Amino acid sequence: MARSRRLQRMSSGSSSSSSSTSPERGADDDNDSFMLQANDSQSSLGLEMSSDMGQDAAAQREYEERCRVSPVARLPAELLISIFARLNAPSDLQSCMLTSKLWAQNSVGLLWHRPAMSRWDSIHSVVSSIRKADKRFAYQDLVKRLNVSTLTNQVSDGTLIGMTECKRIERLTLTNCSKLTDVSLQPLIDGNRSLLALDVTGLDQLTDRTMITVADHCLRLQGLNVSGCKKITDASITAIAKSCRHLKRLKFNGCSQLTDTSLMTVAAHCSALLEIDCHALTNIESPSVTALLTSCPHLREMRLAHCMKINDSAFLNIPYHPDMPYSFDSLRILDLTDCNELGDKGVERIMETCPRLRNLIMAKCRNITDRAVLAITKLGKNLHYIHLGHCARITDLSVEALAKACNRIRYIDLACCSNLTDNSIMKLAGLPKLKRIGLVKCAGITDRSIYALAMMGEMKAGKKSVGQSVLERVHLSYCTLLTLDGIHALLDNCPKLTHLSLTGVQAFLREDLLVYCRDAPPEFNDHQRDVFCVFSGSGVSKLRDHLNLQKANRLAHRMAADRSSTPSVASEYAEAELDIDDENLDSNGSNTPVLNVDVHGSQPAGGTPIASGPASAAHGPHALLTDLPHGQTHWHQNPNAGASNLSQSAPASTNTMIWPPPHQQGQYGQHIQHPLSAGGAQHVTGMMGATVLDDLEEGDEAFGEGSEFMGD
Repeated sequence: MARSRRLQRMSSGSSSSSSSTSPERGADDDNDSFMLQANDSQSSLGLEMSSDMGQDAAAQREYEERCRVSPVARLPAELLISIFARLNAPSDLQSCMLTSKLWAQNSVGLLWHRPAMSRWDSIHSVVSSIRKADKRFAYQDLVKRLNVSTLTNQVSDGTLIGMTECKRIERLTLTNCSKLTDVSLQPLIDGNRSLLALDVTGLDQLTDRTMITVADHCLRLQGLNVSGCKKITDASITAIAKSCRHLKRLKFNGCSQLTDTSLMTVAAHCSALLEIDCHALTNIESPSVTALLTSCPHLREMRLAHCMKINDSAFLNIPYHPDMPYSFDSLRILDLTDCNELGDKGVERIMETCPRLRNLIMAKCRNITDRAVLAITKLGKNLHYIHLGHCARITDLSVEALAKACNRIRYIDLACCSNLTDNSIMKLAGLPKLKRIGLVKCAGITDRSIYALAMMGEMKAGKKSVGQSVLERVHLSYCTLLTLDGIHALLDNCPKLTHLSLTGVQAFLREDLLVYCRDAPPEFNDHQRDVFCVFSGSGVSKLRDHLNLQKANRLAHRMAADRSSTPSVASEYAEAELDIDDENLDSNGSNTPVLNVDVHGSQPAGGTPIASGPASAAHGPHALLTDLPHGQTHWHQNPNAGASNLSQSAPASTNTMIWPPPHQQGQYGQHIQHPLSAGGAQHVTGMMGATVLDDLEEGDEAFGEGSEFMGD
């Protein structure tokens, strides 16, 4: 059967070809008779070939056109858009639009995605382009972000009415445009149902009418900022929470009419919430905070500043199951400023449920004590920012523990913590990443704390650190025990310092220093202006240079006075270098008997090490005598110094400080080691008796971990 069908098809094909009406070709005819048919519409092969040839011809013409214009025109649209997106100036994008039609098509969206609205002429140009009848592009459909906040109170309802033709706005920012009302805002929002973020901060005339429109039409809304909109009530916020299930960021600062009803509704319907700011919502209470924490597991930031009705129950009432305890690992920022009812128990519960807090603000939580701060130490390396200002009940005990456990703290504020002393501040000075510290009105701190903060750039826990101090901002206003010497040391050792506040510090209320101080705020009264002293920016550098110049001048005058009063000083030093004398000059020019020193070390037995003269003391490989503000000398021991380097004018005792400056006497204690380098036991014999210098472990240096100078 199959064979018969094949024969039948072959016979039909031969008959059809024999009955063809096409003309016969001659022997020398090279033309294809198929292509010469008068009507080839019945041939599928002819149709396909003609279509392909037509497309090839069109592509060839397009390619030739591109080559004729410019090689750049051959770039695909995706690549052109990527290139244009790297242009920051709108004028550059406008130039691209005027280059060619192809460039205009690929750059117009970038130019109109976020039109410039920072000046009135810009707004007029945008509105006129949108309303133009014969415009080349539909500009109103290209606008995705609209921001007129730079003009603030100059923007009125008439300004926004001209933008109602824009129907695809995703982000609308109207911050502090206080003249706007529901009249213009409601129709604009009604036409933009793809709105993702709305910022109407400071629009105090806005009412629930506009917010209900948001709830009805902006179902994709993710961010809402209604800070300062005092007419908004629970009715509109609950409607938005029920309709906009994708909300991630909410800011209700100063919306004084909102209550627990709004927050409970948000907690029930917006489980994807990441940030919420309830600053100064004085009507909310603890149950709403508990609901937010338990229902929004992804919450990263919660600000409850000045919510004075919140107490420990907000955190103690979080359900606790031993088998599955609640843990809000995502929470990074918690602001509890001025929550007066909060106590130690609440803080302890916070630390149990929020173990990865990075920023903790508890300023003016006046009920917390050392117990709460000791609980905060559980955060360990996670804690970067902590504010404990006006927590007057905390003491050195907890602050020292905090510095030890949380060694990655970058910012700490302890303003008005009047119980703190140098002991805790010297511990904080050892924090390697500390950039900002606030010690305003910590009246108990002295120059010891400031020297510790300054020296951390070179020495931490008795060991040399790598790099310099990273301190940037130091607040020391009304620390009345501070002197010029300590602050000068801080300036010299903290090269990154950009802000230094010393308001009320008497030592800095001098005309020659105040010239580098910035101007007092205009709202200050006369008394505040008289004591204002804040250095910032270039003022810090100028103050440092001024103090260094004064120090250099004092040193030069003192050296000149010494030369005029004791002309034999140079000869005495010269004789000491050539021959070992029995006498040498003291720092005040008097003669002091030289100690007969027998050092069991590199110095030969019975030999007496010689104190170098001024030049060698300043540049020698072993020790450096540094001028101090009161004309004293201070030892800086080089760790590579030999065991024989012992000054002749130094006392033969090792349990007291060497030449302490007057402002340091009685402050550092009586147990600071003589700054000798590491080595074996050294027996020193002289006119004042014999003293054995204890062995120093290898690697230890002056002011080590056991030194009271470092506060250990």
